[in-house]
Amino acid sequence: MMGGVEVKLDTALVLDAQKGGQEGFTRLYQAVAPSLYRTALYTLGNSHDAEDVVSETFIEAYRGLGALRDPQAFMPWIYRILSARCNRKIREYVRARNEMDIDELLHLPGDQDEFSQTVQQRTDLLRALQQLGDEERQIVILSVVDGYTAREIAQIIQAPQGTVSSKLFRAFKKMRKYLEGGKLS
Repeated sequence: MMGGVEVKLDTALVLDAQKGGQEGFTRLYQAVAPSLYRTALYTLGNSHDAEDVVSETFIEAYRGLGALRDPQAFMPWIYRILSARCNRKIREYVRARNEMDIDELLHLPGDQDEFSQTVQQRTDLLRALQQLGDEERQIVILSVVDGYTAREIAQIIQAPQGTVSSKLFRAFKKMRKYLEGGKLS
């Protein structure tokens, strides 16, 4: 998997955390947090807000972990929590500014080699990504940034794999059209 945490996380970590041990939950957090942070960062475009959303996600997960019946369902469960938190934050952005501030998105942290694209290309890609709906954006980010397959994304967002594949295809088509200078439909 490309830099992300696999959907099938070691269930021993989840089971240990469910026993109520602080140390077990800490190990689970360390295994999952980087992937959640990347997803939140690319969804929100702001490192401070991404950190906040991931923290809020883990607080909610800590409180509800005991009620999780199937430890193998942990990754889809925590991604649903993260998605809800990110969507709330996006609604706050919209209310506060009436639109996303693309300038903030340009300050994503990262190694220059990792982001070898020019500033203009990066700006265009971020703007194209922001043109997508929330669910489309989430699917693209999970696919491109975290390297999840359509099957894994379907598990995370609890949707049929065919639906995820077609939404991913349509989202890439919309982004391509936007980048080529056309309007999104």
